[in-house]
Amino acid sequence: MGEGGLFAVPQVWGPMAEQDWALEPGWLLSPAGRPYLDSILHKNQRRVFGLLERPALPPALAVPTVTYKLFLAGRSGVGKTALVAWLGGNPAPPAHHETLGIEATTLFWPAKPRGSGRPVLFQLHLWDCGDGALRKFEHLLPACKEEADAALFLFSFTDRASFEELPALMGRVLGPGDRHLVRVVVGTKFDLAPHAAVTEGDVRAFEGSQGLRVLRAGGPAGAGGARAGLARVGPVLDSLVEQLWRRDQVTVGVTPGDTGDTAT
Repeated sequence: MGEGGLFAVPQVWGPMAEQDWALEPGWLLSPAGRPYLDSILHKNQRRVFGLLERPALPPALAVPTVTYKLFLAGRSGVGKTALVAWLGGNPAPPAHHETLGIEATTLFWPAKPRGSGRPVLFQLHLWDCGDGALRKFEHLLPACKEEADAALFLFSFTDRASFEELPALMGRVLGPGDRHLVRVVVGTKFDLAPHAAVTEGDVRAFEGSQGLRVLRAGGPAGAGGARAGLARVGPVLDSLVEQLWRRDQVTVGVTPGDTGDTAT
């Protein structure tokens, strides 16, 4: 892939070492995160939250909530709906069906800023729109991008064409007024290594030339219980909220490594 076009826009939330993160990766699965982990579980499974619901925490553990809207884009069959289910700890649809319009899913992810005395509860609104519907109905793309904080561009490790068309996909989705959007690339079906059409060398070359970290998703998120599933999806969710949080910290001029306590 070339180095020009939309991929060339520099982003401070590109690849970085774990020690440079503004949030503590893996904190939710640590002993300190246990009460907050329990708040997003129900009978050892991920809790499904309704539109107006949120995790129940005792007053002593109350934390600020930060809300983000994320829009998923990718060719039909790449696994957008399955990714949303995977992130939420739910089973993927048994068979592929094109999403006919927009499906919005809410999930919560607690994380702790470095140097802060308390965590933050991230509320993520994931907007999944079928690629066919997006191309057919012009009003859907503006609706998906309205007040969005991030755009997730998906490819499948088993579909090389979906990887090679990432620049065209981003060019079709993003416009001059979208520079505020955090751009994230996610490779789905990473667990199907024997059938991979995109190699680790391809991914490393892409990351090195474009300055965008590729997140890898795949495998049964709920296998072995919620905690085992969270060990698989946790790094992806940690990375998503890290990039969004870092963008906000840079925007307000706060050094990511010295954020202090979060304001309510």
